[in-house]
Amino acid sequence: MLDGTSTVYVAATAVPPRDAAVSPTEGVRVSLQDADGRPCSAGDTASIGAGRSPRPLTVWAARQLPSSRSLCRSAGTYYVVVERVLRTESSPGDWDLELAPVLEPRLRKAGSTSAPESWDSATPSPPGGEAVRLRGGGGGGFDSAAALEPGVWRDDVRPGQTLFYKVPVDWGQQVYATADLSSAGGDEAGGGFVPGGVNLALYNPVRGLVDDTSISYNGGQKSGALAALPPVGYDNRYAVSDRVGGMRFAGSYYLVVHLAARVGEEFGDGPFGLTLRVRVKGEATAGPGYAGQSEPSGIFRVGLLGQGSGVVGGAAGTTDGAGGGDGGGAAMKLVAFGGIGAGTLLLAVLGVWVLVGRRGAAGV
Repeated sequence: MLDGTSTVYVAATAVPPRDAAVSPTEGVRVSLQDADGRPCSAGDTASIGAGRSPRPLTVWAARQLPSSRSLCRSAGTYYVVVERVLRTESSPGDWDLELAPVLEPRLRKAGSTSAPESWDSATPSPPGGEAVRLRGGGGGGFDSAAALEPGVWRDDVRPGQTLFYKVPVDWGQQVYATADLSSAGGDEAGGGFVPGGVNLALYNPVRGLVDDTSISYNGGQKSGALAALPPVGYDNRYAVSDRVGGMRFAGSYYLVVHLAARVGEEFGDGPFGLTLRVRVKGEATAGPGYAGQSEPSGIFRVGLLGQGSGVVGGAAGTTDGAGGGDGGGAAMKLVAFGGIGAGTLLLAVLGVWVLVGRRGAAGV
């Protein structure tokens, strides 16, 4: 069973088949509940959006401790509830599903329980210079994300495709990102219009959505940028804004780019040129001082000891994270799982951590 001192996060990623018929409001919902079915926090929902394109949807739920709420404080068995949000015109059949649970240990010393009142919200200019060629991850979802460091990166993306990248962001640092999509070129360049043709999203180290933006595409060069975000800080979790609250720990932050399938119908199969401009601002600061290790270990570190290792062009500096060593990985257990259909899926979160594996999640 879960202990009564650690914060627990569970991210659920649902992947519809690439040929599925989907509506803008169709999606997936997740919540974390105690043994009596009482929710530990507000449920999170993600939907397909205006692009009407089948794409991976990721939502997250948490049991956050310490908490002012009387529910979900105790040790015991908790349940992850994943639900498809359906429309009558949706394609039948299952969506592939992956669950990624993470345990965040308590702090050695209690700190502030309020969010920072102010931070530098000015958006710096995107980095310039020649773009470096990089291939984003695709078939393996978040686990296949291509590691990159701040700079300008060039890739290709095809209609219906989702690409994953990760960048290390340390305590006290701010991350900024823009995505530029090239023009269609030739006879395909004019006449069409795809609402929400390009989606750029930023997820934190536990795969919680921080911010996203959708860009309509008409065949010409288009650019979109994420909103200004606060420096990574433990106390951000107490903010009312989800955008601020998502910047609550150091580690690998994920940039996810999706090009709607309808772009191919209007402007051809591509590929289309994609340029990512990523800036990380500020000096790294000391972490909050955890009393133990995260599970899996190293989630809240950057550099050689965490998920930020293997960064293209060099590794970021290592800092205080979720405890030393790699002993936490031994507690992970992989089980086979198919997908989620039209109903609701209920899974227990037990003392032995369970990672629900993908089946054919290469549909991204």
